[in-house]
Amino acid sequence: MSSAPATPHRYKRVLLKLSGEALMGDGKYGIHPPTLTRIASELKEVVDAGVEMAVVIGGGNIFRGVAGSTEGMDRASADYMGMLATCINSMALQDALEKQGCHTRVLSAIKMEQIAEPYIRRRAVRHLEKGRIVIFAAGTGNPYFTTDTAASLRAMEINAEVILKATKVDGVYNADPKKDPEARRYHTLTYMDVLKQNLNVMDSTAISLCMDNKLPIIVFDLTTRGNIRKAILREDGEIGTLVGVGETTWA
Repeated sequence: MSSAPATPHRYKRVLLKLSGEALMGDGKYGIHPPTLTRIASELKEVVDAGVEMAVVIGGGNIFRGVAGSTEGMDRASADYMGMLATCINSMALQDALEKQGCHTRVLSAIKMEQIAEPYIRRRAVRHLEKGRIVIFAAGTGNPYFTTDTAASLRAMEINAEVILKATKVDGVYNADPKKDPEARRYHTLTYMDVLKQNLNVMDSTAISLCMDNKLPIIVFDLTTRGNIRKAILREDGEIGTLVGVGETTWA
């Protein structure tokens, strides 16, 4: 583990959910290396501060199972292809992190011994305890489940204290802020309000899992450098939208 002095932080063990699109930068497809390097450097900062970090990445920048099924492809086959896309993204992030000097392990829900360790819960927890960044690849290993659901499931399995849901906006709004100038951002949201209002936070299965286990979710803007650190450490007050128990409030 890093010998850097510990910084006071709100959460000790977190799971970061990245969409595949987050790796594209300004592109329309694939992986943008400078964006990948920036994300890796931010993760290194929080790990150096003593935070145990796990990551789940989507595969939408390469292949999206749902989109494939709408074009006539068998849904199960399309979803397995999407899982393989997450493995490509996981390996890319691992490479970027190792170039930053981070110790990293990719754990895959689909066995592929040459490139990743098989997912074993106790092994994942041990890696985190040793200060390694753990990247969970291949979703849950099952079709019909999204990487949002995989993030919720893995977060609970490793006893993460929070899910950090990285997006391109600075929280959850009651309308699209790019289209509606009257759109308001929520400061806090209850799980039930997310489900009732069909807000685009995570899919309903993932939200229900978090609600049943009282696992909070912070939705924040990944495009602003330093926000991962701000969401975890006690810096600049609260950012983004906190989804959890309590009541719904406006920013």
